Amino acid sequence: MMKKLLNIVVLVPVAIVLIVLSVANRQTVTLALNPFNPTDSVLSASAPFFVFLFLAVIFGMIVGSFATWFSQGKYRKRARNEAHEAIKWHAEAEKHRTRAETIASQTLVPVSSK
Repeated sequence: MMKKLLNIVVLVPVAIVLIVLSVANRQTVTLALNPFNPTDSVLSASAPFFVFLFLAVIFGMIVGSFATWFSQGKYRKRARNEAHEAIKWHAEAEKHRTRAETIASQTLVPVSSK
């Protein structure tokens, strides 16, 4: 519930800002990728300005996601290693528990009733 509320509180204002920018920036602009000849039609694209804004936001989100993913890699590796170690120690404890129960059941002498 908290995550849903947080998404609404964050995403609704972002959506409103993007819609306002889209409506305000509908004019066509040309993005030229050739710094020596900006009029070159092969390395340029014409589109409404808000398209370039959306592409920049999407590109930033993807780059940020990858940066976060790679920077947290050492923590994920540590968590995997500790999970494997925990499984190993649980198996070891279970082995000793069953061995102790076996020894305890063998050493108990049943009391016979007279």
